[in-house]
Amino acid sequence: TLGSSTLTSSRLAYGCWRLAGPWTAANLPADAEERGKKAVLAAYEAGYTLFDLADVYSDGAAEIIFGKALQDNPEMRSRIVISNKCGVRKKGVPTADAPYRYDFSADYIVQSCEKSLERMGVDVIDLYLLHRPDYLMNPAEVAGAFSRLQEAGKVREFGVSNFRPSQVNLLRKACPMPLVVNQVEISLLKLDTLNDGTLDQCSLEKITPMAWSPLAAGRLAETAPIDMNLADHSRRSRLRDTLDDIARGHSVSRPVVALAWLLKHPAGIVPIIGSITTESIQDCTKAADLDLTHEEWYRLMEAGRGERLP
Repeated sequence: TLGSSTLTSSRLAYGCWRLAGPWTAANLPADAEERGKKAVLAAYEAGYTLFDLADVYSDGAAEIIFGKALQDNPEMRSRIVISNKCGVRKKGVPTADAPYRYDFSADYIVQSCEKSLERMGVDVIDLYLLHRPDYLMNPAEVAGAFSRLQEAGKVREFGVSNFRPSQVNLLRKACPMPLVVNQVEISLLKLDTLNDGTLDQCSLEKITPMAWSPLAAGRLAETAPIDMNLADHSRRSRLRDTLDDIARGHSVSRPVVALAWLLKHPAGIVPIIGSITTESIQDCTKAADLDLTHEEWYRLMEAGRGERLP
């Protein structure tokens, strides 16, 4: 169950930011559409039912590709949860001198949602998130935009992404509906949420934490030698060795152990898998069946910290 909502999903989510390839829509690979649709179908067939998107992923191209995958497989829509995000505005839009920024104005939130619905070819977004905190956010204005979208039947549930606990509280106080998700970066190389109150708040308020970059942008899965010139070379080397040792003991891959570490946390973390290769998409699902011991969990945490616990 996602937060306090009636939405339910698989323990792992599938992240669609790589569906089209590059961050922008310029110079998309010729095979972007076919490759992206293949990845979506592979995730669906592997059991993923939560698909995470954002309007800025390849300037909307990821949403278009995802929508085409739905058109090719119409039975999918009733069996999955679509999560989407808005609020990031890229440089040069709408005027040439506009900087990269965040925008939570009511009209922009509503218009962004309507454009995403059109690109995906769907009538409703199950879970709509604010992508990154807007320092000029007016909570009452955001609440009004959420209400407009919900009353129009365009969004079922709402959440946030990359919000600090204080920012979540600020918005929750203004919203008539619950915030059911906070999507934040969590991995064995990014442990901030364990110590800054984010996961505590999620447990207390029934907010589901979704973990983006759960494999640290692939660093926890890569097999190439770790650059000895990196400042954190020692920590990363020790973590890789620890992951490999535990993975051998369970006859699974290193990424499976790194994901199982997240799944062990009582806050109910939902890791977002971003690979577009069928093999990796399928392999990651094994994490849902791997229950690490407390000792294994803390061995990994210590290795991820790079130092023993106090």
